[in-house]
Amino acid sequence: MNVFKTIAATAVPLFVFAASSASAQVDASAAEALMKKSGCTKCHAVAAKKEGPPYKETATKYKGKANAEAELFKHLTTNPKVKVDDKEELHDNLKTKNEADIRNVVRYILTR
Repeated sequence: MNVFKTIAATAVPLFVFAASSASAQVDASAAEALMKKSGCTKCHAVAAKKEGPPYKETATKYKGKANAEAELFKHLTTNPKVKVDDKEELHDNLKTKNEADIRNVVRYILTR
């Protein structure tokens, strides 16, 4: 039983460290530059509602979900249909194929 207590005592701090270091790894200026280049700021803002939801609302929607990064990554890379003013249109992809840059934008959005 002591082995389980030792594992639990070690695992929890490591998990907390990993979670906090993921948000610390966001390069905000690079993410903002890519989102501007990709036209994201036309429809989205950090806190204000535009045609699309604000990043804060998206972060709240995904908070605590284990698949949050994967879901948002998919959304930003597969041109899904979205509703804008009661009509469906394709959501644009980020203007890069670089996975690290896309993941940086995903983490940027999830940490707002």
